[in-house]
Order: sequence, then structure tokens, then C-alpha cells
Amino acid sequence: MKKAIVFIDANNWYHNVKHYFNPSDVDITKVVKLLSEIFNFEVLEIRWYASMPSIKDGELMYNRHRAWLGDLGKKGIKVITRKLQRLSNQEVLKKKRDTIDNLDLCENCKPLIESVFLDLADIKKKEKGIDIWVAVDMLNLSVIEDKCDMCILISGDTDFVPALNIIRNKGKDVLTAMTPWGYSSELIRSFPYFILAKETLMKCLKDYKDTKEQEKNRRVENGT
Repeated sequence: MKKAIVFIDANNWYHNVKHYFNPSDVDITKVVKLLSEIFNFEVLEIRWYASMPSIKDGELMYNRHRAWLGDLGKKGIKVITRKLQRLSNQEVLKKKRDTIDNLDLCENCKPLIESVFLDLADIKKKEKGIDIWVAVDMLNLSVIEDKCDMCILISGDTDFVPALNIIRNKGKDVLTAMTPWGYSSELIRSFPYFILAKETLMKCLKDYKDTKEQEKNRRVENGT
């Protein structure tokens, strides 16, 4: 059986899973267990890469995030974090203008949207270095240190394609997994993949009870 390390791009995971469920309601260890059963690999380690908000962004949000990461650690997941970096005013303005331009608004609507949207302050932060960190660790642990036979990437981000190509060319197996939302077509075309459909994620919810397991428990309780 191949030995695998699982690398999770937490930001990509959060923004895609939230289309179906509250991401914190999904047990990532169940997702990994499901993948290991389908693709027949042994999990050596699960690594969770996440950006960490500042306490200046709100004490409640900060403490909740810390508690969430602490819960992951209790499950045996290795948590790797980096602080969110604040965008400069110029970067914020450019990001907002790019967003407006991508909306393909008519000449009458665009000034109205700009007058409101450019005053909003909802695009202040960016994730700095998480993708690079994931890619470097995948290359280091699988190719340089030769600690696994297989890299499992839970992300739909196309930025990982070059690193995954190197890993595969060095004789290691590669698998990516993500929801249909935000799953790069290049990742799907280039490597073995698994789409985490809503029905699949439902079975990985923390409070999910499989009907077969429920029936089995009922029979044990009844002595049948």
C-alpha cells in the first residue's frame, strides 16, 4: 500500500466548501479517510495550511479561529499558519477596480456601482505565501526527503500545477481533490482527481450518521 501525505490549502477549501456547508461542520479527517479507502493509500500525515487573522480584525473572530485550529491539532493534524498581510491602499483600490471591471457593467450602471463599491473597505487582506509554502513542502517531503510515495492535495488552485508536475516526474503519485466550485480544469486534466460532491461531503459532516451504521448499532442493541 502506498504511503501518502495529505496537503490541505485551507483558504481554498473554505471558500469552495462554503457553497454547500459551513466548512467547520465538515470533518476533514473523514474526507481524508474516504479518499484513502477509495484510492487505497496509507495516510502518514495530514497537513493543514492556513492564514491567521490578526486580533486587530476582531477578538471574537481571532479566538474562534485559534480554537478551530486547536481542534484540528487535537485530531492529529499538523497545522501550519501564516499571518494575513494587509493590502496597501493602492492595492485595495486596484483590487476593487479589477472586480468592477470584471462585472461587465453597462455605461450607466458602472458609475453607480463605482461610487458605492470603491468606498467599501471589505477587501483589505491577502493571503501571503500559503500556496508557496504548500508547494515547497510537497516537493521537500515527497522528492527531497523521500518521506512518501504519494502526494494528496486538497485544493482546486491551478497554481500548484508546476510543483505537482515535478513531483510526478520524479516518480511519485499525485492526487487532487476539491468540490466542483473553484476546481481548476487544468488540475483535472493533468492529474488523477476526485470531485468532492455535496453528497460526498454530507457523509463527512461531524454529526452525520450512516444509515447502515445506524442499523448495525440498532441490531447490536437489540441483540439481533
